[in-house]
Amino acid sequence: MSVISAAAGRDMEPALPELARIALGVEYDGRNFCGWQTQPNGCSLQNHLERALAEVHTAPVQTVTAGRTDAGVHAVAQVVHFDMRNFRPEHAWVFGTNSRLPAGMSVLWAKAMPPDFHARFGAIERTYRYVLLNQPVRPALLAGRVGWIHGDLDVALMNEAARWFIGEQDFSAFRAAECQARTPVRDLRAARVWRQGECVQFEFRANAFLHHQVRNMVGALVWVGLRRRPPDWIGEVLQTRDRTRAAATFAADGLYLADVRYDARFAVPTRPDIGPLGFFPPPPPISQP
Repeated sequence: MSVISAAAGRDMEPALPELARIALGVEYDGRNFCGWQTQPNGCSLQNHLERALAEVHTAPVQTVTAGRTDAGVHAVAQVVHFDMRNFRPEHAWVFGTNSRLPAGMSVLWAKAMPPDFHARFGAIERTYRYVLLNQPVRPALLAGRVGWIHGDLDVALMNEAARWFIGEQDFSAFRAAECQARTPVRDLRAARVWRQGECVQFEFRANAFLHHQVRNMVGALVWVGLRRRPPDWIGEVLQTRDRTRAAATFAADGLYLADVRYDARFAVPTRPDIGPLGFFPPPPPISQP
């Protein structure tokens, strides 16, 4: 075949369809999974989601997530994106994927996005909630879905201590030893604690979080609530930048990824301020001085 005819033959080959970006909203109960990030044993949330999406897509799928939650951590508003080559309507990504997912994980919505949308790097703000059952006996029906502490907690002291976390600062004393973040500096924009019946709720809002940061902050606030340390101890620990000076990492059980915010132009769907068993009512208004 001549060079001309070969080139003509290539021109006649059908062009591959362009990739299109899809965002998903996902909720899950983290108890039966080994965390978000893909694992060789295939037990992670990412493994299950990518297998289900690949069946709907009839081609391999790689996902990117807003937050790589640990084993046992839950989510009510996780955001994921992937690129598709084989067109499917948005409802197919929801119902088709859910029919292939294990119990404890569900896609809530799917939305076509512009190519510059990025679930991880495009996230402006993330919010985590921790639900801590504060009663004398350990939970049975809520086991794995809430943390538990039997000592009497002073919520006023915990709120006073939580103010030390607010601002852009070095959180080395509250990051895991295996944390791979390039910098320990994070901008914590809100840290609040309040009581709802027998539950004590914690809310942390930041541009991003370090590995185990929320669970380490909860552990430290619990020490203050139990009156083992004064509120300003939090500030002292932050200044040391020494993980060994802080409290132990609290259990993953009661931790929920509650919200992820993006630029308004992407119109990412948000959930009402609710959660499992009504755990996520709006926090009480901030009292004026």
